Amino acid sequence: MRGEAAGPRRIPAILPLRATTVGESLDGAVALLRQRALPLLVAAAVLAAGEQWALTIVGSREHLPAIYNWTESGSGVWWPSIATSLALEAGIIALLGAFAGAAAGPALLGRAMSHRQVLRRSRPGRALVIAVLLTAVAWPAAYAGLIGFVLLYGLFGLATVILTMDRVGNPVMALIRSVRLSVRGMRVARIRILGFLVWLGIRFALGVGWMAVAGLILGFSRPSWLGWAVTFAWALANTVAYAALACLDAVLLIEARIRTEGLDIALNRSRSRGEDEAALLVVAR
Repeated sequence: MRGEAAGPRRIPAILPLRATTVGESLDGAVALLRQRALPLLVAAAVLAAGEQWALTIVGSREHLPAIYNWTESGSGVWWPSIATSLALEAGIIALLGAFAGAAAGPALLGRAMSHRQVLRRSRPGRALVIAVLLTAVAWPAAYAGLIGFVLLYGLFGLATVILTMDRVGNPVMALIRSVRLSVRGMRVARIRILGFLVWLGIRFALGVGWMAVAGLILGFSRPSWLGWAVTFAWALANTVAYAALACLDAVLLIEARIRTEGLDIALNRSRSRGEDEAALLVVAR
C-alpha cells in the first residue's frame, strides 16, 4: 500500500480481480473474514455485547417481557427495541467495515500486511463519525417504517469501506461516493440487503432455534438461566454476522469498482508496467 516500505512481501491474493457472482461475493467475504478473523471477531464480540446491553436497557424501560416471551406481546410493544437493534447494527457493521476495507486492498493485491498495520490504516476517528451518524439516522428511519432503513442500509453502507480502501478525504465524500456506487444498477444495494437477510436467518436460527431443542429436553420449562442463555446466543450469532457483513461490504466495493470503473483493467496495466498498483486503489480526493 502507499506509504509502506518498498517491495512488500507477496502472498496469494484471496479476492478475485474480476466481476463476480452473488455467491462468489459471499464466498469472498468469508475468505476475507478468515484471513482477518482475530481482530474482526474480537471487535465484533465487544460491539455485539454492547448492543445486547443497550437492548436490555431499552427493554427494561419499556417493561418488555423476557425475550423468549416475545410472542406474548404485540409488535407495537417491541417496536422501539427492534428499531434500536437495527440502528445499532447499522453502526456496528459500519465500524467493522473500516477495518475490513483497510484489509481488502492487501487481500486483493496479494500483499502481506499485519493486523496492526491494517488497524493503523482503518482511520477509526472518521469511521466512528460515519457510524454514529448512520446509527442516529437509522433509528427514526427504522421506527417510522422499514422502508427508510432499507434505503439507508442499501445506499450508505459502503461509506466506511470507501473511507479506508479508497482513502477519500472525509466522511461526507465517503457517504456521497457510497450512494453513487450503490445506485449504479442497484446491484450493491440489492446484495447488501440480501446478505443482511441471509445472516438474519442464520442469527435467528442460532439465537432462537436452539430453544426448541432445549424445550424438548427440558419439557418446555423455563429455568432461571434461560434469559442469559438467549442473550449470549444472540451476541455470539451477531458477532459472526457483523464481521461477515463488514467483509461483504469490502468485497462489494471492489466488485463495484471493477464493474463501473474498470479497476481490474487499470491494475493489470499497472502490473505490466511495473508501477505501484496500490496507488490505483486511492481515488481522487
